[in-house]
Formats: sequence, C-alpha cells, structure tokens
Amino acid sequence: MHKSGFVPIIGRPNVGKSTLINAILGQKLCIVSPKAQTTRHRILGIYNQEDAQIIFVDSPGIIKPKYHLQKLMMKSVRNALMDAEVVLVVMEPIAQSLESEVFFQIQKIKSPILLVINKLDTTTVEQAQERIQSLKDYIPYKEAIAISALKKQNLSELIPMILKYLPEGPAYYDKDMLSDRPERFFIAEIIREKIFLNTEQEIPYSCDVSVLICEERDNIFWIEAEIYVSRKNHKAMIIGKNGQMIKTIGVQARPEIQELLGKEVFLNLYVKVSEDWKNDPLKLKFFGYNEK
Repeated sequence: MHKSGFVPIIGRPNVGKSTLINAILGQKLCIVSPKAQTTRHRILGIYNQEDAQIIFVDSPGIIKPKYHLQKLMMKSVRNALMDAEVVLVVMEPIAQSLESEVFFQIQKIKSPILLVINKLDTTTVEQAQERIQSLKDYIPYKEAIAISALKKQNLSELIPMILKYLPEGPAYYDKDMLSDRPERFFIAEIIREKIFLNTEQEIPYSCDVSVLICEERDNIFWIEAEIYVSRKNHKAMIIGKNGQMIKTIGVQARPEIQELLGKEVFLNLYVKVSEDWKNDPLKLKFFGYNEK
C-alpha cells in the first residue's frame, strides 16, 4: 500500500513554516530570515519513503494584503488549500498578531487539520499543551503536536501522524525529486534571502530577483541576475557605499548557489529600478507570481 498527497503548511508570518520543511527534508529548500513575508511563492517540498510520498506546500504567511503582490500571495495560500489531503496549521506557543486571519482561512478547509505548535525550544511542554487546549475553539484539528523545527524536536512523530490521514495513491513525482521548481528559481531565492538578511526597513520588501543568464562555460556556471527595486534611492542602498552591499550579497549567495549546482559559480549582480512593481500585474507575472 502506497500513500501520497499534498500537505500545505499554513500560519502567520514567521511561525517557522519554511524552517519546518527544510528540517523534514534534511536540506535547505526554502529560504528563511527573521523578517516577516520572506516566503512569497508557493514551493513544493517532496518527502519520500518507500511506501509514501508527502508533498509539502510552503506558502506565504497569512496577512491582510495591502498591495497587488500580497493579494497574489494570499491567493497562492487559498489555491494550496484547495488541493490539500491534509493541512498543517502551524502556531507559536504564545498568541501572536494576525491569528484571526489564520482562523478565517481555516473556516474554509474541508481536509483533515493537524495543529503544530512550533518553537518548543522557546517554551515548556506544559505551556505548549496549554496552548493546544486553548486553540480547540478556533481550530477543528484532528490531532496536535508540539515541535521545534529549528532543533528538529519531535519531527519523527509528525510524519507518522500525517501519514495516518493521507489516502492511498501513487507517487506524483519521481522519488529522487526534492521540488518541482527549476534551478533558476532557487538561485533567485538564494539571492533574495541575502537581501533580506543584509538590509533593513522597507528595502527587502521592495526587491525581487530575476536570473538573466545561467549557463555552463568551461566547467563554470556563469550567472547574471538583476535585483529589481521600486525606488531610485533603494538602488543606491542595495549597491551600498563603494559597492559594498551588493558585494556582500553576492559573496554570501555564491557558496549556496555552488552547493545547489555542484560546480564553481561566477555570479554577477545588477540593480534595476522598476517603479511600484508590486502593483504592476505584468511585472508580477515576469517575477513568476501567477494570477490564477
């Protein structure tokens, strides 16, 4: 008997959804940062066993959208829930803002819900259990578990819990696949992560990345990518004094891209201004944000 199915992971920003997928897969697939809304795209993380395939769906944190990009991000969350066999709702041990938005999305879910209290490394087991009990009136979960994605605590118990609710079915993807996204997507995400980690205030949220060239030349991958910003002054900040900021972004991104591709990488970064791209449907489509 083989089980398979799609398992979206939803929650407010910064609850650790991407960290959880990375921990389960044992490999960094989804970018992470301490800043909210690091995840913008729907990303599949494919977990394989001999008798099962769990297709985890990492989606943006649930927010009240303020501009067109955020509306598309929330649409990707809704689309993920439509395909779900099981849904993981990830919460923190202490109540946070935007939880009402999460509860609103949960009302529409017809699939079995599993409640995951993350960040067990920041609290006690007793407090986590109290939190699980306190959410009974808001989340119609089948089962609940307290974990630490960061410390990989109790993850071995989470997988069997998910499998209990997955239907019988064939593998949707080849068993050696980790995701359905192409290499260019992950290269752009790695660069964007370094922008999030090295810049402050509105700068990381004004940026996106497009990979122009990714080709092998004399056993070296030649990569050229454009960092798009929404204002001219943001361009100066991304470049930095004497080009120091863009150099830092490139230096930090290059080793991870080399690990991804398995070969030496030459990385060239450019910065381009695209006014208010977050509200431009054509530009959002260019960056891979789907209207459907």
